[in-house]
Amino acid sequence: MRILLIEDDTILGAAVRDHVVADNHSVDWVTRLDAANDHLGSAAYDLILLDMMLPDGQGITFLRDLRRKGCVTPVIIMTALDQISDRIQGLNVGADDYMTKPFDLSELLARLNAVGRRYSGNPNPLVKIGDLQIDLAARTITRGGRPVNLTAREWALLEAFIQHPGQVLSKEQLEERLYAFGAEVESNTIEVHVSRMRKKLGSAIVETVRGIGYRLGTAR
Repeated sequence: MRILLIEDDTILGAAVRDHVVADNHSVDWVTRLDAANDHLGSAAYDLILLDMMLPDGQGITFLRDLRRKGCVTPVIIMTALDQISDRIQGLNVGADDYMTKPFDLSELLARLNAVGRRYSGNPNPLVKIGDLQIDLAARTITRGGRPVNLTAREWALLEAFIQHPGQVLSKEQLEERLYAFGAEVESNTIEVHVSRMRKKLGSAIVETVRGIGYRLGTAR
């Protein structure tokens, strides 16, 4: 998933970013709400991690404005405000989950993946395609019982296909998934990654729809 992290505590922010990236997600980290708005205006995110107390405003107001604008991107609140009334307010405004600081990073990751699965249309973390077994929660793949290792970019593309079964995704839509990883996306980047995925997961795992894009296929 591509995740927007909004957190002004540099120590916590770095720890969250590193832990989430280690799980093969991509993270854009900002420390102010104005920067968050700029990112949301130029990129598509699968999930937002939101602190409640930012230098230029309140996270609860930011979230309320997002929902009023029709933004349905799932949001997990991270805050030191631990009263029941604070949790109720956050959930009523539109948060999908609420974590009180300090929290365990492994629990945050578990909640992040659970929320992501709900919104991807795949509440079951186990996805079977041909001889592939894909565990979206543990981020592991086996092919014919043998483990398969994917790079973070390959995971990002595979998640995009699983989240949109049967739907053809354009090259531009897939490139958007890769921009957060930092390196420049070349004109043939998608073709290169799809080729590598086919070698690892089976030639039919990604189908090419000529002139349009790619979609999830079957593994043989």
